[in-house]
Amino acid sequence: MPAGRYFEIFDRQTLMKKMNNREETKENEQGKPENGNETQETPEIPAPDKNNKEEGYEEKIAELNDKYLRLYSEFDNYRKRTARERIELSKTAGEDIFKSLLPVIDDFERAMKSITDDSDVPAVREGITLIYNKFKKTLTQKGLEEMNAAGQPFDSEIHDAITNIDVPDDMKGKVVDEVEKGYFLNGKVIRHAKVVVGK
Repeated sequence: MPAGRYFEIFDRQTLMKKMNNREETKENEQGKPENGNETQETPEIPAPDKNNKEEGYEEKIAELNDKYLRLYSEFDNYRKRTARERIELSKTAGEDIFKSLLPVIDDFERAMKSITDDSDVPAVREGITLIYNKFKKTLTQKGLEEMNAAGQPFDSEIHDAITNIDVPDDMKGKVVDEVEKGYFLNGKVIRHAKVVVGK
């Protein structure tokens, strides 16, 4: 083969390679983004399913509503029960006191029968004294306490002055006489003593 023909074939092959390289370069450049970076296939992120989210919210709301209704009904039942108990308590607040006084009533009834049948005054007096002491003891056990006002300095918190009288200097401002006894119930004044005060 003549040398000129060889170079002609060689030049054609070289030219073809160059043309192929240019076409590949153009295709690559067309596929590249404007900043020159190679295109990368980004994985497709599935869009959130709105139906699933809504179903989750609805379940949560239903659960919270159920808890709320249960709590409300429990509180309503508690309120009704306490109101009912309070009414019952107010009706029977003194039940145990009355029960403890029933034996005293029994004693009084027996004493009244004996008064009609017997004319022995000392025996009747003794019976009534026993009943009185029993009655007083029962009330004391329930927290009742007498005020001892006579001779004490006048105290407007526990005494009611119904009148004043002239007295010696050592009795001025003190209780001279007790017209009606006062009482405490567990330390609280339930009846003020009506007294006469010296001036």
